[in-house]
Amino acid sequence: MTDEALIDLVGVNKWFGPLHVLQDVDLSVARGEVVVVIGPSGSGKSTLCRSINRLEPIDSGSIIFDGQPLPAEGKALAKLRSEVGMVFQSFNLFAHKTILQNVMLGPVKVRKEKTAVVRERALSLLERVGIASQAEKYPAQLSGGQQQRVAIARALAMQPKALLFDEPTSALDPEMVGEVLDVMTSLAKEGMTMVVVTHEMGFARHAANRVVFMADGQLVEQAPPAEFFANPQSDRAKDFLSKILTH
Repeated sequence: MTDEALIDLVGVNKWFGPLHVLQDVDLSVARGEVVVVIGPSGSGKSTLCRSINRLEPIDSGSIIFDGQPLPAEGKALAKLRSEVGMVFQSFNLFAHKTILQNVMLGPVKVRKEKTAVVRERALSLLERVGIASQAEKYPAQLSGGQQQRVAIARALAMQPKALLFDEPTSALDPEMVGEVLDVMTSLAKEGMTMVVVTHEMGFARHAANRVVFMADGQLVEQAPPAEFFANPQSDRAKDFLSKILTH
């Protein structure tokens, strides 16, 4: 699998002061693979996700993206970030720009692409996430679920090689979670490489190729979803699943 790996983390360590948040993490993500990272709060899931596009610099180990080591700074890092889309808990949309302008901004400003070309792509992406009718509205006029779908369209507008999702539904009201997960599931089916940190076990079951379970900064176990949910190997995972699946 390593030869076709798009993302490769080898022996990654990260400290926040005395806290060892990532402990010798090895993780390989193949092209077109959907990896869902689950685990208790504070287990290092978000830090792992954010280290892949260097929003969190690591202390040791290596991260290879598409055959290249992660650049430390400058133009090369900006290029990497444009190839790895990121969708956060908060939507981070520009309030004073329309939905369409929000989606167009990256390709026009960062990539210097032609406005007309980007506009067409942005409109078709808004169509794809089901909010083309909202193109001329402003973020404040949209529900949380719609704003998060705009954020996904914005990430896709850069035509990234991979998408990272850091708990994309945890700030949403329960009735909006489904509409965002539906978009993510269809991206997964279309073969987008995705690393998803989430508490949504239904999504992990249905959309993931592999579930990675983290606890205390360590990658405790990983398996295809059917296998992981039916037969977790570690006590930590058994304990975690018994707590969340009984409610």
